[in-house]
Amino acid sequence: MQHERAGQPAGPEDLVDVARLVTAYYTLHPDPADPDQRVAFGTSGHRGSSLATAFNDDHIAATSQAICEYRTAQGTDGPLFLGADTHALSEPARVTALEVFAANDVTVLIDAADGYTPTPAVSHAILTHNRGRTSGLADGVVVTPSHNPPADGGFKYNPPSGGPAGSEATSWIQNRANEIIAAGLKDVRRIPYGRALAAPTTGRHDFLGAYVADLPAVLDLDAIRSAGVRIGADPLGGASVAYWGRIAEQHRLDLTVVNPLTDPTWRFMTLDWDGKIRMDCSSPYAMASLIGQRDRFDIATGNDADADRHGIVTPDGLMNPNHYLATAIAYLYAHRTEWPADAGIGKTLVSSGMIDRVAADLGRRLVEVPVGFKWFVDGLVDGSLGFGGEESAGASFLRRDGSVWTTDKDGIILALLASEITAVTGKTPSEHYRALTDRFGAPAYARTDAPATREEKALLAKLSPAQVTADTLAGEPVTGVLTEAPGNGAAIGGIKVSTANAWFAARPSGTEDVYKIYAESFLGPDHLARVQEEAKGVVLAALGG
Repeated sequence: MQHERAGQPAGPEDLVDVARLVTAYYTLHPDPADPDQRVAFGTSGHRGSSLATAFNDDHIAATSQAICEYRTAQGTDGPLFLGADTHALSEPARVTALEVFAANDVTVLIDAADGYTPTPAVSHAILTHNRGRTSGLADGVVVTPSHNPPADGGFKYNPPSGGPAGSEATSWIQNRANEIIAAGLKDVRRIPYGRALAAPTTGRHDFLGAYVADLPAVLDLDAIRSAGVRIGADPLGGASVAYWGRIAEQHRLDLTVVNPLTDPTWRFMTLDWDGKIRMDCSSPYAMASLIGQRDRFDIATGNDADADRHGIVTPDGLMNPNHYLATAIAYLYAHRTEWPADAGIGKTLVSSGMIDRVAADLGRRLVEVPVGFKWFVDGLVDGSLGFGGEESAGASFLRRDGSVWTTDKDGIILALLASEITAVTGKTPSEHYRALTDRFGAPAYARTDAPATREEKALLAKLSPAQVTADTLAGEPVTGVLTEAPGNGAAIGGIKVSTANAWFAARPSGTEDVYKIYAESFLGPDHLARVQEEAKGVVLAALGG
């Protein structure tokens, strides 16, 4: 249900108490017996709030020690690139991590200017270091809860492939971290921060300089400059803040950094749909300030706190993430002539069916995977995927020569791509999407939540197609029931039911007592509403009533 102040500026009553948040990080200690206070790696790392004893010094010390042990077991002995975003808990957690890494004699590279570090800049650094190497491979850690509220902290590990760690790695790290906490942290090796900074294993890396200088390898910045595209970039108080200024200066673009401020309370944000401060650049409520300035620019863009997500604003308004993904795919595969002829298109199975229709029209192989960007990593590394994207406004794509750029979501290049599309074609991405709907139909898409107990969520995650007995959905015959992704055979942790013109997917939430229903219909909003309503009955029947 939408909050009455959604899209309105945050007030004093909405702001987190930063001092209390940081104090809780150091003074509260998790109960290993409480599932809500254990280390738990989701689709992109461990996340929680120190106030809920879910993201505290104990968690990060234990997780960092577990990462040291994991990388030793894997033979990863190159540098570890350590980055952090602008959340209040990111700096304390970065300090904790460095104290543990240094005590374990891990070579750690931190930002040369003590600046904030976007997720894509860490992925770029890992892949750049590892190019052509078979030994001394680098990996990385990004301290970020992504787009989530100011009270949250997050901590994610990227192995030498540069992208989010797979479930084998995250399960091992998570389980070992919880063992360490349960044993009273006695296995944690740690030295004071001053000694860690001065350790011979601690070095510096120019994340910003290396990333920004390399951008012409992945984007046609000359076209953007020549066309004089007027760009407004809003970092939403996140880690990309210094990057956008440097991009404008170094590549001589007509680019204005709309909001150059950082503040751990995010007092300059407008409230999201539920009345919370959330740096979700795909939300019209969180992006209300930038949307209000859209007439100043040809293209305006936003990023979340670690810049792994993108929001695209044209004179028509904020684009739905699914719409932009389809548009970006159609443009890239028509204009990247050096990409492999057999490079497929990667999408998560809850992304729009418009992508399926665009892929078929392009004659490209569609690779449909479960939720989580980790499933695109191998394909981006070897070039068998030209693009990987997910409905939550996260994507990356290959360099112009067809080699890997990043294997984690890169909101900066997706934001700049909108300006390239405008410069090269003379039409905005929203105009291109309208042309796609003229050809393929206009889908209606939504995500809703339905209540579920912890036991019901566990059952939903392990359903088999045989448990789904419905043969029609919203008046159409069911054509497919999936519990494994067709692109790689991996379990989707739920179900997807399809008809000729519609589909829904149901997945349990990892943090709340609900399951998520993603649904889409090419027959309009009324049909979508029927799909959503009948989806609940299908799930209930599959769970045994």
